[in-house]
Amino acid sequence: MADEFTWLKHGLRRVGRVKRVFQPIDPPARLLMGPGPINADPRVLRAMSAQLVGQYDPAMTAYMDETQALYREVFQTSNEQTLLVDGTSRAGIEASLVFEAIERVQPKLLAVVHGDTSTTVAQPLEGLGEVCARHGVLFYTDVTASIAGNAFRTDELGLDAVSAGLQKCLGGPSGSSPVTYSERAVEVIRARTSIEAGIRTEGDTTSTHRIASNYFDLAMIFDYWGPQRLNHHTEATTMLWGARECARLVVDEGVDAMVARHELHGRAMLAGVQGLGLETFGDLAHKMNNVVAVVIPDGVDGDRVRGALLADFGIEIGTSFGPLHGKVWRIGTMGYNARRDTVLTTLAALEAVLRREGAPITSGGGVGAAYDVYLDADRAGGAA
Repeated sequence: MADEFTWLKHGLRRVGRVKRVFQPIDPPARLLMGPGPINADPRVLRAMSAQLVGQYDPAMTAYMDETQALYREVFQTSNEQTLLVDGTSRAGIEASLVFEAIERVQPKLLAVVHGDTSTTVAQPLEGLGEVCARHGVLFYTDVTASIAGNAFRTDELGLDAVSAGLQKCLGGPSGSSPVTYSERAVEVIRARTSIEAGIRTEGDTTSTHRIASNYFDLAMIFDYWGPQRLNHHTEATTMLWGARECARLVVDEGVDAMVARHELHGRAMLAGVQGLGLETFGDLAHKMNNVVAVVIPDGVDGDRVRGALLADFGIEIGTSFGPLHGKVWRIGTMGYNARRDTVLTTLAALEAVLRREGAPITSGGGVGAAYDVYLDADRAGGAA
């Protein structure tokens, strides 16, 4: 009515509402070499184009069981409660931690992020699990930034809860969070089982100390993924297809082989930026394989360089946040983009843009240094 009043106010006669034409989604071609998300593996995208089936179709529940088995391999665990939480990696984090908020039931918990793309550093976890077990403390970590690109073994580290996301080394889109829980963590969660009234049947458990979130109620989610097939929610089927394919590709390549691939291409990218004469940020002794932080040279506009890489080459690299904003770029080599051609292309484009900015860089040093890494790997039989 408001737009029709405007027409009348100006003495104009409206002959009909103008229809806006929306075109099909057609994103621009991009090479995503930032800290994530990255380009999804085409095989994952093909899996996600598969048709839906009913929530309790035997085919669907079989794929759910297969997804659990595949992620036990990815996480390197025998945990029965290895499954997906619908939502981004943040959903997995919240589901793992929300039991902290219950009055009078506050389990002791040590929470550590394994890999942090904002600083590019991986936190050593060895020995922490033993200390936690000795003192009755649950041990949780998030591995969204590191899983499948860096060595990580859930059971060997003594972890009780682990959450992840698909959008980095796993080579998928954001929107599903693989998680795994030890028997010790499951016991704590099960102690607060309370089936909601709408799906409760006679004999079902209720609790006065139930988990505060319904959506992230792990006790019910366990039963949803388990033989009970509790009708807690409708599974995000397309994301399940994608998450399953991400895990299948890891298992097919081999967890150790995939970590080695990330180590090789990460090492080549590191050598390349150093070969250009650029300084890196952070403790390289604990750097993740899949991302490097590069100090922006004095006198160079970091955002303008990122803009030129995107506009002229279709390549995206990352900035940083907080005190590091405008001081470092973050360049990722992860998942489907952990390849020789993507590393060399990014280094060549970065050199070209920096030369136009007048930065004092070593001509040809980036690609040349990366080539040396690959030549050594080829000689050792580790080409990728």
